[in-house]
Amino acid sequence: MSMKRWKPTTPGTRFKVSPGFDEITRDHGEKSLMVPMKSKAGRNSNGRVTARHRGGGHKKRYRKIDFKREKFGIRGTVATIEYDPNRSARIALIHYSDGEKRYILAPEGLDVGHTVVSGPDSPPENGNHLPLSRIPLGSTIHNVELKPGKGGQIARSAGTSIQLMACEGRFATLKMPSRETRMVPVNCMATIGTVGNAEHFLVVPGKAGNSRWKGWRPHVRGVAMNPIDHPMGGGEGKSSGGRHPCSPWGQLAKGLRTRRKQASDKLITRRRPTGKRRK
Repeated sequence: MSMKRWKPTTPGTRFKVSPGFDEITRDHGEKSLMVPMKSKAGRNSNGRVTARHRGGGHKKRYRKIDFKREKFGIRGTVATIEYDPNRSARIALIHYSDGEKRYILAPEGLDVGHTVVSGPDSPPENGNHLPLSRIPLGSTIHNVELKPGKGGQIARSAGTSIQLMACEGRFATLKMPSRETRMVPVNCMATIGTVGNAEHFLVVPGKAGNSRWKGWRPHVRGVAMNPIDHPMGGGEGKSSGGRHPCSPWGQLAKGLRTRRKQASDKLITRRRPTGKRRK
């Protein structure tokens, strides 16, 4: 994928870098696989704001992605590579031999005309979906299940991949993009290859309006507020806050562990680095 650097004809394009969309083969989606998506503007089912700084944005429809890939033994041909406004990765429209159409995440190197297949007897080739026990050690995979049959949950964003380190007994050892190492049941499914659109991190919006198109509203700094609005507000002149960074409700923003204990914590063999200097 190529990146497009704009000429500085306006302040909004002075530093703008956008994707070239060279790999996109169709500018509209498959109608049978798209559903309307209503904007919640950061509100929950009770109408209360639970995610701040959300609202507005361009209208978009949700593309139904096949994360389970349960059509075992049925070959599919890549018909198009398309843009998905709901994710950073590109998606591929698959035409199966039985006439059904489905979207999948487009891995790096998958082009129109390639054939993909899923199931335990599938060859370990790019884009194929098979159990971890049938994948060669050292392979890069994505769209990995955490529970058998639930569908891929990890390594689904642009440019991400997981390395299969070992398969012993009932569990396979995976090395995550964060360098965390964890165990997953060997009968969980995964897709061979790396998620495409790896240059997504190079995109520079160029102007604030780009964020508004995506539904992000302005984020005001706490130190710029009044004391009644934020614990870090107020002060004579430009104050630095006078306390550790926190939310408007006093919860620490840096260093406070907020992860709840999960049943799968015992399967994590090595935690991801926290960035703190080790003594």
